[in-house]
Amino acid sequence: MPFAIWCILAAAVLPILSAFPGKLSKDFSNARPRDPDYWKEGFRARAAAAQANGFEALPLFAAAVIVGLWQGGDAEWIDRLAGLFIGARLIFIFCYWTDRATPRSLAWAVGFLSSIAIFTSPVWS
Repeated sequence: MPFAIWCILAAAVLPILSAFPGKLSKDFSNARPRDPDYWKEGFRARAAAAQANGFEALPLFAAAVIVGLWQGGDAEWIDRLAGLFIGARLIFIFCYWTDRATPRSLAWAVGFLSSIAIFTSPVWS
């Protein structure tokens, strides 16, 4: 199975991991895990935003990998771009957690452009 397919699984797990540190508080109630007051400011708000953005980025990335491979894109190139996407998303999450907006935006752009490159890879293979 191509590495890029495994990256889809990683991309699906990353949003969950993005919010996890925000739950490591005595104030967190698993009975109300989506309580908006709990997630409204500071690190917790950034962790929740990173999670939401991860779920937003997932459909394009997953579709891009499937389309790229299905339509005859170079599997080795797609694997590399998928790895780049995951790396960019990890940097994105770290930047969100640490409140670094500009590098976060750059990491987002790298991830987004890698998804576009994967999707269009069959055209230039």
